[in-house]
Amino acid sequence: MAMIGGGPGAFIGPVHRIAAELDREIELVAGVFSSDPDRSRAGGEAYGLDPARAYGNLADMLAAERARADGAQFVAVVTPNHDHLPSARAALAAGFPVISDKPMTATLEEARALAAAVAEAGLPYALTYTYSGYPLVREARARIADGALGTVRKVVVEYPQGWLAGPATGKQAEWRVDPARAGAGGCIGDIGVHAFQLAEFVTGLRVTELLADLGAVVPGRHLDDDCTVLLRFENGARGVLLASQIEVGELNGLRIRVYGEKGGLVWKQETPNTLTLLRPDGGCEVIRAGTGLLGPDAARRSRTPGGHPEGYLEAFANLYRDFADVLRGQAAPLLPGADEGLRSMAFIDTAVRASAARAGWTPLTL
Repeated sequence: MAMIGGGPGAFIGPVHRIAAELDREIELVAGVFSSDPDRSRAGGEAYGLDPARAYGNLADMLAAERARADGAQFVAVVTPNHDHLPSARAALAAGFPVISDKPMTATLEEARALAAAVAEAGLPYALTYTYSGYPLVREARARIADGALGTVRKVVVEYPQGWLAGPATGKQAEWRVDPARAGAGGCIGDIGVHAFQLAEFVTGLRVTELLADLGAVVPGRHLDDDCTVLLRFENGARGVLLASQIEVGELNGLRIRVYGEKGGLVWKQETPNTLTLLRPDGGCEVIRAGTGLLGPDAARRSRTPGGHPEGYLEAFANLYRDFADVLRGQAAPLLPGADEGLRSMAFIDTAVRASAARAGWTPLTL
């Protein structure tokens, strides 16, 4: 693997590296870790790479790695949103499959351009929607698909954080509130899109309409930091999506609840090794990771026995394991790709525009 971004001070770059290498199927061998050549070299040193393979710019990296007999076989894009399109498109044009941090791009127009580049290149492309890698999220999807809840009627997905309740200080905060780097959406594009993808992934249903109320609560902020979105799904189910980065004291409280005619289920990211199935009589069944109760996909994505918690890094690693399978010519049908990327960007774009116009119920279309 070669990496674009993830240099000194980055959060998500080291996460990608740890996740990619967790199962010893992938090795980080090269990268351009910053737009500043000196910082890129420092990033390569921090990752323990051959100094000659910590490049000063993307063009040099792609050319040099393509020419090496032991060159990188794919590229991971872990930059802020505004750089996703140019980096991924350049890598694809140079013949490298791409796995990218979410969202797909900064804007829907850019996402359409990248989807066209993916189709033209004919190479694997994937997005790290992390929460779709959790074993019990996949178990929830499988149970719903098998009819455990009957017809889905209601979906509630919440993603509360509090870290941007005050001034946005530091590298990770500053780019997320900057329209030039984050794109048109703030909170909706950073974590709301995770909630949207999770809702569609778990239920297997697509959102067809939404009613969005997005706000910039912190004075002087140009992008939304608090979001409420009502959803309607293709089967008639109704939903609510709540995403906020100004809920003081909250950490990373992503939670999804799905209710059908025969029961419900609950999964929480901060206690990810438990899935609760709700029965009409008020009772419940608790399914735990690492046990014999899991279906084949969830079981394959679990690395440790029951009672040994697995979490964010392992879920991330499951997506990289899926991507390695794809590069070997195997199927990985649950790995998010360009289609999910386009839908997610359409969600961000539609929610931002509809909220600004107070448009009420608005179709979600590509």
